[in-house]
Amino acid sequence: MKKKKVDLLLFIAVMIISIFGLIMITSASYIWAEYKFNDPFKFTKNQGLFFIIGTILMLVISKIDYKIYFQKSNTILIGCIILLILVLIPGIGTVRNGSRSWFGIGSFGVQPSEFTKLALIIFTAKYLQNNEKSLKNIKNGVLPILGITIGIFGLIMLQPDFGTGTVIVMSIIGLLFVGGVKFSFFMKIAVVGLMGIVGLILMAPYRLARILSFLDPWKDPLGTGFQIIQSLYAIGPGGLFGFGFGNSRQKHFYLPEPQTDFIFSIISEEFGFLGVLIVTSLFLIIIIRGFQIARNCQDLFGKYLVFGIIFQLSFQAILNLMVVVGLIPVTGVTLPFLSYGGSSLLITLCSMGIVLNVSKERKK
Repeated sequence: MKKKKVDLLLFIAVMIISIFGLIMITSASYIWAEYKFNDPFKFTKNQGLFFIIGTILMLVISKIDYKIYFQKSNTILIGCIILLILVLIPGIGTVRNGSRSWFGIGSFGVQPSEFTKLALIIFTAKYLQNNEKSLKNIKNGVLPILGITIGIFGLIMLQPDFGTGTVIVMSIIGLLFVGGVKFSFFMKIAVVGLMGIVGLILMAPYRLARILSFLDPWKDPLGTGFQIIQSLYAIGPGGLFGFGFGNSRQKHFYLPEPQTDFIFSIISEEFGFLGVLIVTSLFLIIIIRGFQIARNCQDLFGKYLVFGIIFQLSFQAILNLMVVVGLIPVTGVTLPFLSYGGSSLLITLCSMGIVLNVSKERKK
């Protein structure tokens, strides 16, 4: 069967949202960057470099047969686990915002947990293809891959990075569901997971503070409730068309580091409902096209691989947006394509390169 060209609509949507993200990082960060680094385009230049590298890698990866990841999945995952261990060692890993999640390279930072997200999806896609029949048996089919996932979650929690750990676990649960695991198993997992979350919250006072500030941010408006209050102040007045590009008020040292987790708040403030509509439409195009590619892929590994990538992207985006509008407590999860973060953008664009390559295998 002659291979088709890559999915052009998906590629265009990815490029538009990535470029828009770079533009919004410029708007959201220039005041803070000038104050801290005496360079208003500090964050733009950093993100721009990762965007260029990521775009080149996406184009290259889109031409590499995705089946090679099937053969190399174990090596890729083991390499990422080693990096997760190394980043915990003082002197090797760098602490930022209270988490030892980074390798410092000059003024840049590389976050191994971002690479692990993709590595585990690749490994799980291979596992599901090889163990399709045994998935009906929870002990022999499901617990092994779940055990690996929990182990990786544990390493990430040692940093600690609860948001990224949650995204990883939910992505694998989504893949197991698509793989045909009984629904009753997920009900049991939900109960165990809820108990685990309660335990993690009680173990770390700052997580409990986040929960309490989520329930009533005005109890501590200058402390734990500060971010969400300032985020709502940005979103609320935006109206239909917003205040216009560059005219956000909250980025003037009200909303802390607005170019990262809360960049959607600045988009809402500057472009109003129109900006929200544009961003959500681009995400919907990427997600819908991704699921269509997964559905139409004739290879089981490719099907699971794309589904895992798109589900992970979807869950992370939804998680971020729910935080920004105050529906759930602050998690520290970035908005894919849009938030400042070189590792996140790089691995997201690489993931899209894989999806674009799999799109050549679609039935129609």
